[in-house]
Amino acid sequence: MHPGRDYPRALRVNEVLRQVIGEELERLADADERLRLVTVTSVEVSGDLRTATVFLATMGEESATALEERRSQIQRAVGRQVRMKRTPRLQFTADPAVREGERVEEILRRLGAERAARTERTERASYTERAEHLEDPRP
Repeated sequence: MHPGRDYPRALRVNEVLRQVIGEELERLADADERLRLVTVTSVEVSGDLRTATVFLATMGEESATALEERRSQIQRAVGRQVRMKRTPRLQFTADPAVREGERVEEILRRLGAERAARTERTERASYTERAEHLEDPRP
């Protein structure tokens, strides 16, 4: 086995699984509203293709329960649509990249608010200084 040659294959399998699982979740969301806001961000298959970790943009308690209840149904859909020796066992988890992105956005929002407050204080001080200068007739 040459790991370098398997890598592009794993990427293709990941992408096909992401598409198939996303479409199946969209179809299931019509019947189960707990799955309505579930979005597949990526899929990673293990080296032996026995398991696949499905990363989701958000995964609340209700959607996690629904995913576990529907896991075998989703796996069957994968088995029907993807030609593989065996269908990988699906594991669902929240995408850590999404959480990190949200954390970075919050930091940027906070920094922006601090900068705006600092700018406002500076402008107010400058205005007050100019107003005092206008009132004071001293040269």
